[in-house]
Amino acid sequence: MTNNTMVVKNGCVYDPSNSVDGERISIFVRDGKIVDEADIKTTDSKVIDASGCIVMPGGVDIHTHIAGPKVDSGRLLRPEDHRKDVEAKREGMRSGVGYSVPSTFTTGYRYARMGWTTVIEPAVPPLKARHVHEEFNDMPIVDKACYPLFGGNWFVIDYIKANDLDKLTAFVAWMLKSTKGYAIKMVNPGGVESWKWGKNCDTIDERVPYFDITPREVITNLAKVNERLHLPHTIHVHPNNLGHPGNIKVTLETLNCVQGIAGSSGNGRDSVFHLTHAQFHAYAGEDWKTFSSAADELVKYVNAHNHVTLDMGQVVFADTTTMTADGPMEYNLHKLTGLKWVNADVELETSAGIVPYVYVKKGTGVNAIQWAVGLEIALGIKDPWRIYLTTDHPNGGPFTSYPTIISWLMSKKKREAMLKEVHERATSKTTLPNYDREYSISEIAIITRAGIAKAIGMKNKGHLGVGADADVAIYNLDPVKINPSQDPDAVEKAFKNAKYTIARGQIVVKDGQVVASPIGRTHWLDIEVPEDWTKAIYEDLKDKFMKYYTINLQNYPVQDEYLANSCPVKMELKK
Repeated sequence: MTNNTMVVKNGCVYDPSNSVDGERISIFVRDGKIVDEADIKTTDSKVIDASGCIVMPGGVDIHTHIAGPKVDSGRLLRPEDHRKDVEAKREGMRSGVGYSVPSTFTTGYRYARMGWTTVIEPAVPPLKARHVHEEFNDMPIVDKACYPLFGGNWFVIDYIKANDLDKLTAFVAWMLKSTKGYAIKMVNPGGVESWKWGKNCDTIDERVPYFDITPREVITNLAKVNERLHLPHTIHVHPNNLGHPGNIKVTLETLNCVQGIAGSSGNGRDSVFHLTHAQFHAYAGEDWKTFSSAADELVKYVNAHNHVTLDMGQVVFADTTTMTADGPMEYNLHKLTGLKWVNADVELETSAGIVPYVYVKKGTGVNAIQWAVGLEIALGIKDPWRIYLTTDHPNGGPFTSYPTIISWLMSKKKREAMLKEVHERATSKTTLPNYDREYSISEIAIITRAGIAKAIGMKNKGHLGVGADADVAIYNLDPVKINPSQDPDAVEKAFKNAKYTIARGQIVVKDGQVVASPIGRTHWLDIEVPEDWTKAIYEDLKDKFMKYYTINLQNYPVQDEYLANSCPVKMELKK
């Protein structure tokens, strides 16, 4: 663009954060921000006529595995995944490969085509954070952020064992700044460390070998730290016992254990806990023969408690790649399927596992139930501001399936058609057939944009109010002419290829084709750690780095130069 102003006019605007529900209003952009009409000269501006279209903020993905060592290992593990999906080089674009684990440039392009402009990598080994940021620099268009892993970190476990909340708080603040991370992430708390001893923690009260603490202690202490630091997002938790029949018990116990901490942050949110990929944690049954949905139990709990947000982790029927810091879970999946497997440990910090997996419609009732559970959760939770669209990419399937999932949520007709295609256990072992609810366009905007931005505390994202980043998605879907309930295929087609995607005031997609590839920004918490906090943990850091790490303490923090387009969130902390 040669000028820095733009007007989007005549579209049906859905901006739930500002109570705009399908109104025909104009959006004014200047210097990458949403502004008032009075702040631009419309005669000199680029004008986009959005007649017959819906207009939303750019999409935000709260949880998608797109960068880092496990993603790279997944790419190496699956050459067959590359061969079946190739992005040819075009003018102004790079070539790329990968269906379930796309390469960096391809990832940016595919999100932008769908109208998504902000994505978050949710599981970063702190020692590998520098490489994550290098991959972010190679991923065009979208803004990014990442969550460092804390649940199996030796420093964290040591401070919890010593009951030293002050040192734990100081360490978490130091680590977030050092890795240029955005939130506290836990995966199978305690279980990841137990895996180094060939064991696991299937409940939140099992003891971690040697350290003699429990997952409950890890979760509650890190939740307290999160609230003491007033971080913009809650703790982001992958609970114990993922993917196992009957795991609803440990899921509800996990949600219960942080209840008393809720409301103490002073940062304006009620929630204190984010349950990620909820579908994988809502199972009943004693074994795979008795496996069934427990979504109704999770839904009932969430509807009755305001301290929890969650994302779907929706399964789609696809040949995909599972990858997680939950090493023991991936080993179990490897033993169950016999498929190839990667396992890795990252020094004193975390582990990871990777296994390919195919979700099939008819061959197994388990996959059909999993597909239904994610939809049950999204349809059953009454408040759309607390449930968000994800597939736990690529674990439940690739993020490119979001348009299909949106069409399922908006159309009972389409869900009923799917129930006829999949294994009958999706009908007999779940409550999905009982749901008549159909999401509105505004509710879709909440679970894919507004609600997520609110949950992660990105105040400039997820809305089209004055001062917001000018991230805008325009879809060729006329709500006057098309009924999403009766024409879900039109919904899927529209969300698959945006008519326009605007990222920070620049048109990056037009008619489903990428037309520009600017470098997106990396959001991170620039925490001004009090000097006495750093001094309190410095000897501990120096000692463990000298004894155990393959890198010097001085070389551990990620330097500013590794962020090509840095967007720090300034935070000044006081004891």
